[in-house]
Amino acid sequence: MTPQQYVQDKAARSGSSFYYAFLFLPPQRRAAITAFYAFCREVDDVVDEVSDLGVAGVKLAWWRDEVSRAYDGRAGHPVTQALMPLAPLFNIEKRHLEAVIDGCEMDLRQSRFLDYTGLEHYCHLVAGIVGEVACNIFGRSSEKTVAYAHRLGRAMQLTNIIRDVGDDARRGRIYIPMSELRQFDVKAQELLRRESPWGYSERFEALMRFQAARAHRLYDEALALLPAEDLRPQKPGLMMANIYRTLLLEVERGGFRVLHQRISLTPLRKLWIAARTQWRSA
Repeated sequence: MTPQQYVQDKAARSGSSFYYAFLFLPPQRRAAITAFYAFCREVDDVVDEVSDLGVAGVKLAWWRDEVSRAYDGRAGHPVTQALMPLAPLFNIEKRHLEAVIDGCEMDLRQSRFLDYTGLEHYCHLVAGIVGEVACNIFGRSSEKTVAYAHRLGRAMQLTNIIRDVGDDARRGRIYIPMSELRQFDVKAQELLRRESPWGYSERFEALMRFQAARAHRLYDEALALLPAEDLRPQKPGLMMANIYRTLLLEVERGGFRVLHQRISLTPLRKLWIAARTQWRSA
């Protein structure tokens, strides 16, 4: 299997909304974003799939060394082998890959965030930086587009957090800031137990509506920052935004029933949203 086949398989198997946006890119840009996304998946899988924190830490350290080797011209993993020839063309820097690793290391060190400032920093590393790399690959002429991409990345990460409250609780993790749990009188242990009838109380719904309102604000702010001249090249990012925001609306319409299930959109619906975005201006 070639490095290019490896990253393609990695991206396709993920079932992520990102994959559907990649399909509309020209070949070289599609190859770059696919390789970068495969890197993000490899690093994120360390946290999600390795139960021993010590082993997970060793694996992330290996990836940090692999990034250094790759930028020295000695890439050894299929992902970095696929990514490195394209990195200079699209300004994918070593610091970008290291920031993604930094974010995953935060997951190993902590399972709670005291306030939104801490969560915002985490989102910057695992999603804002990813947005920056993506907007460079898609093509941009304005520095303002980087600010748009960071804001959009945070909005999509918050959407993930809202959707995955139950999945994260099963792993002992709570990404909603502790200060906001207190604000809405929701106890961390209540969240972790996911017990009925408490699970879908008015307190929980009010907490989740607060989270969703913040995510919607970030989507609106991101779109307002995107310069008109970069609207066309940034279509793939807008596809992802529309897919994620549709998912957020689905979660809201369902009354935030996220403690016992993981709400998702069908592949056909994701493809339709991506195609519709391609046909329209946003």
